[in-house]
Amino acid sequence: MRKKRLIYNTVSSLIFQVTTIVCGFILPRLILNAFGSNVNGLVNSITQFLGIISFLELGVGAVVQSALYKPLAENSQNDVSKIISSANKFFRRLAQLLMVYVIALVIFYPMFAAQEYGFWYTATLIVAISISSFAQYYFGIVNRLLLTADQRGYVQYTAQTIAVVANTAVCYLLIMLDYSIQVVKLTTSLIYLIQPFLIYLYVRKHYKINRKIKYDKEPIPQKWNGIAQHVAAVILDGTDTVVLTLFATLADVSIYSVYFLVVKGVKQLFMSMTNGITSLIGELWAKQEIIELKKTFGWMEWVIHTGTIFVFGVTAVLIVPFVSIYTLGINDADYIQPLFAALIVAANAAHCLRLPYNIMILAAGHYKQTQNNYIIAAILNIVVSVLAVKTWGLVGVAIGTLFAMGYQTVWMAWYDSKHFIKWPFKNFVKQVAVDIITVTLCSITSSVFSMGTVSYMGWIVNAIEVAVIWLIFMVVINSIFYKDKMARLVHSLKQKVAI
Repeated sequence: MRKKRLIYNTVSSLIFQVTTIVCGFILPRLILNAFGSNVNGLVNSITQFLGIISFLELGVGAVVQSALYKPLAENSQNDVSKIISSANKFFRRLAQLLMVYVIALVIFYPMFAAQEYGFWYTATLIVAISISSFAQYYFGIVNRLLLTADQRGYVQYTAQTIAVVANTAVCYLLIMLDYSIQVVKLTTSLIYLIQPFLIYLYVRKHYKINRKIKYDKEPIPQKWNGIAQHVAAVILDGTDTVVLTLFATLADVSIYSVYFLVVKGVKQLFMSMTNGITSLIGELWAKQEIIELKKTFGWMEWVIHTGTIFVFGVTAVLIVPFVSIYTLGINDADYIQPLFAALIVAANAAHCLRLPYNIMILAAGHYKQTQNNYIIAAILNIVVSVLAVKTWGLVGVAIGTLFAMGYQTVWMAWYDSKHFIKWPFKNFVKQVAVDIITVTLCSITSSVFSMGTVSYMGWIVNAIEVAVIWLIFMVVINSIFYKDKMARLVHSLKQKVAI
């Protein structure tokens, strides 16, 4: 059952991410074409500012998920009910705070970030975008955490996939009919209201949760220990757009959003393949199956590193040609930014390289022990971004993110080797050295391929050529340095083909 659910979670998450990526490219292009770069920048800026309210989640979501692993493994419905009850109280208070924050945003945001637009234009857009966020916090997020912890994430991924497809179809129609951006974004929020309701019905049918259960002792003892991790995550994800809004222009925000659309899509697609692993690692740690944990972690580390280098290496080569085609005909901003592209891809690659180490820390519940690392990373990101943006603009914020992600990756690898897996740190150093050798050789070789025609078909042909070159080099390099891992991979592929 454990492996079966892992497959369900991985496949459904992958389908959801692919759907999100495809639909995610359709709508922004329509908005750019219909409303221009500044409005696209405004929409992305407001969305990011609304995301700041997740600061107040204070990392409780991740702690709740970690707290659920043990009672779910022991089938203790009473303890599960207590955790769900405590979490529900917290997130409903957060939803109420969100309402207050939205009111403040409506009053103050138009004064400093969107002065070229009228007050009501910006204010109504903020309200339209905020509705779905309220619904998620008020009655959606706790049920999602329960399903993920119980290795049933495939339920929410399916509901999310349906919502994304429906939203894209309806919004496409509205834009074609010349409706305002406010109507388009209000429709998006209303469609996403359906998703948490469907998940709620599933949880009510399949779990015996007593949501009114009384408890004397706080059932989530580490509730506040995830604050540093969460605040750092919010900062690392949102600093760039906020800094650009305050110190640059909405056109810069739009340029950033187009490149980030690509790297975020690639990152989410890659991370979707690890969604089922977190709960598996959490279960192994909860049961203290250390030998199996070490084997699983070692394999996961190599797969994630190798996959990250391949996916983001190919992305780094292809992203500027893709953006040039995607923004063809949009002339109100300069979207060809090769240096920024290389840095933003590298920063998000570093985010994925740290995944195996972060997954282990979260699964083990080591929130308090690792909080200084997250605080330092957040400060690094803010300080470097603010200082660098004044001189280098878009490049400056990318440098800030890369600094922070690089620091976190190294620190987490060191912490895991010392406290969980307990193997030499030189294993990580070797893996990084192999990553660097791979990137260097593949980049030099693939640079000889240039796109013949400025079209999606020409880009696809170029992408296939680049991907094949990277794949060949990576197979050869890993066969030299990680012969045992490659042998296991080949054996696994043979078994799947035989099935």
